[in-house]
Amino acid sequence: MSAPRDCCLVLLVLNEINGLKDCWDKLPLDQFQEVLAVDGGSTDGSRAFLTEHGIPILDQSIPGRGVAFRVAAEASRAERMVFYSPDGNEDPADIERLDDLLLQGARLSIASRFAEGSVNEEDVSPFRPRSWANQALTRIANTCFNSGQPYVTDTINGFRALRRADLLALHTSVKRFPIEYQISIRALQRGWTIAELATEEGQRVGGESKALSWPVGKDHLKVLLSELPRAKWWQGNKRA
Repeated sequence: MSAPRDCCLVLLVLNEINGLKDCWDKLPLDQFQEVLAVDGGSTDGSRAFLTEHGIPILDQSIPGRGVAFRVAAEASRAERMVFYSPDGNEDPADIERLDDLLLQGARLSIASRFAEGSVNEEDVSPFRPRSWANQALTRIANTCFNSGQPYVTDTINGFRALRRADLLALHTSVKRFPIEYQISIRALQRGWTIAELATEEGQRVGGESKALSWPVGKDHLKVLLSELPRAKWWQGNKRA
């Protein structure tokens, strides 16, 4: 049997008991040197479930998904990290594949819902507001920050992996959902190699999504505006 990966599987949890029960047997837990859960204050039995299965739980003094990323990075001792939300949207079969992309040389790997061969949760409907908004924000990020590498098709999906040291080096500041967008933008701005794999996004299992369209969309725009001074055309104008 091969040694576990020098990688931490981070479970991002906030009232996901149904999703945890649904995906648990599919998670490649024994393939990872570390498995940590960051809990945002669950009250539905998620914490008891994780404790019963021997998973260390990290608490957040400040709520928010961005805070959870940093809490995990500061606590982990593994070289690499895969972030996974057990809500039914993310395919457990892609967990190891994301880490494989790092081992092949990527600085950031993303499970893309828009790459060729992927399936997006909204593909079942002709009206796809979340999909359209995500793709618009992704196009803007590529236009402003991508300097020569292949087009990144999904800058927003949270199902991703990167090295712990790289995450800390990005000095992220976002507290809530747009943490992924800030990571993608800063990785593009630095010219990091970003690899994507086409994923199949499933339907949510139980509970309600925490990513409410308007508040989260507004937060993404705030992140974009805060990062624009690092845009390639902005920097060019400053030098001129």
